[in-house]
Amino acid sequence: MVLKDHGIGVRDGCIVYIGPRTEALRQNAVQVQELPGMLLSPGLINAHGHAAMTLFRGLADDMPLMTWLQDHIWPAEGKWVNEDFVRDGTDLAIAEQLKGGITCFSDMYFYPKVAAERVHASGMRAQITVPVLDFPIPGAHTTAEALHNGIELFNDLAHHPRIKIAFGPHAPYTVGDENLEKVRVIADELDAMIQMHVHETAFEVEQAVEQHQERPLARLNRLGMLGPRFQAVHMTQINDDDLALLVESNTNVIHCPESNLKLASGFCPVERLWQAGVNVAVGTDGAASNNDLDLLGETRTAALLAKAVAGSATALDAHRALRMATLNGARALGYSGRDRLAGDRQGGRHGRFRPVGPGPATDLRPGVAAYICHWP
Repeated sequence: MVLKDHGIGVRDGCIVYIGPRTEALRQNAVQVQELPGMLLSPGLINAHGHAAMTLFRGLADDMPLMTWLQDHIWPAEGKWVNEDFVRDGTDLAIAEQLKGGITCFSDMYFYPKVAAERVHASGMRAQITVPVLDFPIPGAHTTAEALHNGIELFNDLAHHPRIKIAFGPHAPYTVGDENLEKVRVIADELDAMIQMHVHETAFEVEQAVEQHQERPLARLNRLGMLGPRFQAVHMTQINDDDLALLVESNTNVIHCPESNLKLASGFCPVERLWQAGVNVAVGTDGAASNNDLDLLGETRTAALLAKAVAGSATALDAHRALRMATLNGARALGYSGRDRLAGDRQGGRHGRFRPVGPGPATDLRPGVAAYICHWP
């Protein structure tokens, strides 16, 4: 819905009024800001990314996921990643995202405490996801240390108004059942969100069937991981049984189309998920596999790709695509109550907006005739 000639009233960071501009001007506002000719949209929500990987942008292009990850990214991370790296890379990601209208994002990377400090300083909102793997990572020599650090960070920031702490078992092929169960128990006790790369490639699924005699999503369901607090990132490989599990468990899916395209990982069937009632949000993934953090561009790619995958020009229209980048992202990241974001324009939501000048560069569905003149 587009409301023309309207105004928004904000008090203490929350929406208290939405209505016609003439009525808004009668609300005895302390400060009035006019934005003539501008579109005021909710702040965008980048539901999955690896912020500090802005410093790895363009490091390894034109190769499939496992080659990219094992032969290039992991060695580079082992050599270069430390607290200073994460501090600088996260600052760069925050600046890039703010410039693109993103006011809330999810980050899954090493030294999560450092990332949380940078988010706190920036004024943004974020889900800081603590990475968990079966082997040593920068900032945690053991899985037990990573989990301990995550619990400590969760408790330290439990009452932070803008930062939420989640747990991020990296992927089914890097975390075994024992550690997955530990993550589940901790997340259940803390009522924390879980974000995980799942069904990113056909190879991942085939390898899981060979090793575990079941698909990754079925394995996660057996371990009690799925549910409304679970965020399944990528999900390019979905059969009927997978879809049924997503629907029955009310699991969220985070769609990262440009990363999936760059790494030739596959295509998430967004329209099929949407029609089944699955909550689908959108994320840029890290700058190393994208190679930018432009969520509006990501959402446009998602809308166009959904039409090709579904074989229907009516799939994922612009309004639903924008919902993926706002309301659906808020739902996936678990914002509720006073923490709710502004995507549905209701009173009590946090008032975070982005003014956008009209034009083809910022229009998901441009009216071409409005921008092109034909001269005789």
